Amino acid sequence: MLPVSATAQSLTLGQNTISSIAESDPLIITGAIGTQNTFYHSTIGSGYRSPWGNTLWANMNISVYGVSMPFAFSYSNDNSSFSFPHLSFHIDPTYKNWRGHFGRSSMTMSSYIMNMSFNGIGLEYGGERLRFGAFYGELRNAINDDPADPSARAPQYRRLGWGFKVGYGSSKSFLDLFLLRAYDQSSSVSPEWQQRIRPQENIAVALRGGMGVTRWLSLRGNLAFTAFSKDKEAERVHTTRLDRWDQIFAARYSSLMRIATDVSANVNVKNFNTSVFYRMVQPDFTTLGLYYTSNNYQSLGINASTTLFNKIALTASFSGQEDNITRNQLYTTRGFVYNASASTQISQHLQLAAGYNGYRQVQSDGTARVNDTTRVNRRMNSLYLTPSLIFDGEHLAHVISLTGNYTENKDLNRFATGVSDVKTFAVGLSHSLELKALEMTISTSLSHQQSDGYQTRYTSDVLSVGTGRSFLKDKSLSTSATLSLCYNDIKNQRKNLSLGTFVTAGYTLAKVHSFSFSAGFNKYSDTNLSADHSSTGTTELTASLGYTYTFSLLHLAKKRPTPDPSL
Repeated sequence: MLPVSATAQSLTLGQNTISSIAESDPLIITGAIGTQNTFYHSTIGSGYRSPWGNTLWANMNISVYGVSMPFAFSYSNDNSSFSFPHLSFHIDPTYKNWRGHFGRSSMTMSSYIMNMSFNGIGLEYGGERLRFGAFYGELRNAINDDPADPSARAPQYRRLGWGFKVGYGSSKSFLDLFLLRAYDQSSSVSPEWQQRIRPQENIAVALRGGMGVTRWLSLRGNLAFTAFSKDKEAERVHTTRLDRWDQIFAARYSSLMRIATDVSANVNVKNFNTSVFYRMVQPDFTTLGLYYTSNNYQSLGINASTTLFNKIALTASFSGQEDNITRNQLYTTRGFVYNASASTQISQHLQLAAGYNGYRQVQSDGTARVNDTTRVNRRMNSLYLTPSLIFDGEHLAHVISLTGNYTENKDLNRFATGVSDVKTFAVGLSHSLELKALEMTISTSLSHQQSDGYQTRYTSDVLSVGTGRSFLKDKSLSTSATLSLCYNDIKNQRKNLSLGTFVTAGYTLAKVHSFSFSAGFNKYSDTNLSADHSSTGTTELTASLGYTYTFSLLHLAKKRPTPDPSL
């Protein structure tokens, strides 16, 4: 068990129904104390790491009718810390088709306008076909550190917001409307910070709909509008049409209006499924209810999957995307992603999977002409093949897997010198042996990788063996061990060989005392023929011993009626 972080813990109440609060026990006090002690030694010294590491930690949790209040303390090599709970309250009571939100909560909205949680109040109704909801609250806290402090955090305004949603329909045919109004509170940061960042506001409306055209064809679509002011205190724009809406959103010279949309057509016929989609997000599309959103792009793609002979699963997809949709950027970049895969169960013991992944990136003119010598024109191809053998007997079980992968990343610019071109081939063989009588598994793997770049070649070979087993009648003693050998070769630069071993053991006594031990040994050696072998390389040794005691200090249980044995 690891020490508790010194970061302040949260006091949280989250219940699905009000009645469950009354069903909770009045008082429960639990906790744990423990220590972790580590020894480290290296033949090159311990300048970057202390040879002894000692940690003592304790935590306690007080639960009152389901409200958890965690406390934590830790001491490590002359450094100590203490954390206590801060209030983060939420309760989500439900009654039939109604659900309330109080405190830090979240509500499903259109992904184009809001994915943040809010700290406030909300109410939702979800009927068989009719649904609606509304909320009001704080979307984020203010950060208002002292501007004179060199380590002050980046400032941010307190952000408030409200919204609602209403929809009607089934999972096949439906229509939903969403609205979000969000704004920064200007007084939440000091005037010194206001010179650096400006308060923002926006209003966003989104529609989401779907229609089942036939039993095998369905259509889906999203449309979102956002009006956004980068500075909500900038000079206003007055027109007869705009002034009608000034109580909801005041248009300013810093305001922008943008659109995002996507549509898809989906076909499902027996063992064949396909989907064609289009998506467009205008430049500077922004809402204050999103942590982050990509914009200034449009994409078109298709996905398909099928099963042949009820045995071979096939999938394929292709999509293309380009930015600079308003043609105001210096350059336009297009990207194409395409892949195909197949998997099958050839026999009771043999499985096979294969696939191809590709990517192409091309740069073209925008408001400026692209320089041919720096034009982006790249291609990446990747192929993989993975056969597996499975044998399951009465006493032994074997799983043998072979993996092969080839990847090529190439610069297609006609002036390219090949400096960034890389070809990589990797192959791996693994074997897992289960000894059922001993309840023990032995895993062995061997891998080889070779990467060829510009006037260089990197090769790596790794062999590893590992095993683990539990002992005693109650499996309270567990052990594991691994051994690995790695050889690396960078052409005309260096060669090295490393050996590593790691063992662990854990024992649990009376369910409350946990003991742990781990030790590792690593040896690194330079194998270059021209190297100075006056040194035997580097040796590292680590060992760790830990103990944890878990306790229940007090438990006042709620009196519950005794079940009638006749029922």
